[in-house]
Amino acid sequence: MLKKNVLLFLKGLSMGAADVVPGVSGGTIAFITGIYDELLSSINKLRPEALAVLFREGWFAFWHHVNGSFLLILGCGIFTSLFALSKTIGWVLVNHPIPIWSFFIGLVLVSIWHMLRQLPSINVFSMIIFVLGVGFAWWFSGMSPFQEANPDLLVFFVCGAIAVCAMILPGISGSSLLLLLGVYQPVLAAVSSLNVPVLVSLTSGCVVGLLAFSQILSWLLTNARTLVFSFLTGMMLGSINRLWPWKDIGVGKMTNILPQTYEQLTGESSQLLLACSAALVAIAIVLIIELVAHRSS
Repeated sequence: MLKKNVLLFLKGLSMGAADVVPGVSGGTIAFITGIYDELLSSINKLRPEALAVLFREGWFAFWHHVNGSFLLILGCGIFTSLFALSKTIGWVLVNHPIPIWSFFIGLVLVSIWHMLRQLPSINVFSMIIFVLGVGFAWWFSGMSPFQEANPDLLVFFVCGAIAVCAMILPGISGSSLLLLLGVYQPVLAAVSSLNVPVLVSLTSGCVVGLLAFSQILSWLLTNARTLVFSFLTGMMLGSINRLWPWKDIGVGKMTNILPQTYEQLTGESSQLLLACSAALVAIAIVLIIELVAHRSS
């Protein structure tokens, strides 16, 4: 039992690490480590019926009904990772952007490979859905981020509700959505500085979004799993448009460019070897997580 709980905590750490970086979702890590269906089922049990169990049968029956031990241990791992990494990730994004964005791309590529392996079959329709997912994510990730100099608490609430929906989807990065909504850096700052009002607002939004969206997601995965996975995998590939490390920053827009073009325009090293190494490290990390999860099961 202790070994199982420690392993579950480590899976939570991995999910939290994924959620704090743009590019890969905690839902993807949950899927890779084999706990995704149990996680979604446990979240879906947090409904009014659970309160009826609490009042009718008591605390222990309620705890068993909602799979409380699973949610508590996993949640502790997620939040430990979020608070531990928030300041580090923010610093690396500012000081070493090329290797860290390359690392994120590596996470996305290996996640795409994993998701494609889950498809029971590939047909023309699923390929069309995949291409639509690529196109939508490419267009969406190319949008200029909404800029909010000093977001108020309502903005954090809404952004939390939106981002958490992405965080439980395999393949969609909640942090990437926060980046597009223009609140990624403010959220990192709030977490690292323990800004209580912002964290309460953000967490409240996450809870509302999670409880509302988990029902819809369960239905979709039950009735159209292949099509949903095809679209999500396509979106993961399209999100590389936002993560590409080498950009020409013009007036009001950023354009993806080749490493050698970056060197010509900026006079700086493209750090191509370091970028490739970072991507390979990311791929290796996910493969190791998958291997450990497979052996433990």
